[in-house]
Amino acid sequence: MSNLKTFGEATFDQEVLQADGPVLVDFYADWCGPCKMMAPVIDQIAEQYQGRLTVGKLNVDDSASIAMRYGVMGIPTLGYFRGGRLVDRLVGYPGPVGVRAFVEKNLEAAGIG
Repeated sequence: MSNLKTFGEATFDQEVLQADGPVLVDFYADWCGPCKMMAPVIDQIAEQYQGRLTVGKLNVDDSASIAMRYGVMGIPTLGYFRGGRLVDRLVGYPGPVGVRAFVEKNLEAAGIG
């Protein structure tokens, strides 16, 4: 069973902004090729960091107001949220190593490493 969550308009504030720990949000769309390439890496991160990091996806077509609220202009975009705010973002798909480096950098900065 996957630890990957699905975020949307109705639950975003509660599940992301009011979360106890850090949250990684994959802003994506079904039609986006690079988003499809990133999906397996996001699934692996959800498994690998279970208990330390909440990981989920947000479809920008279904939840456009949230994407606009955070200035998501291109996809895929990874948003790293902590303490109710967006603290870092990664735009584009830099490959599995780049995605993991982004996650590790933010977890280390939060003292979660």
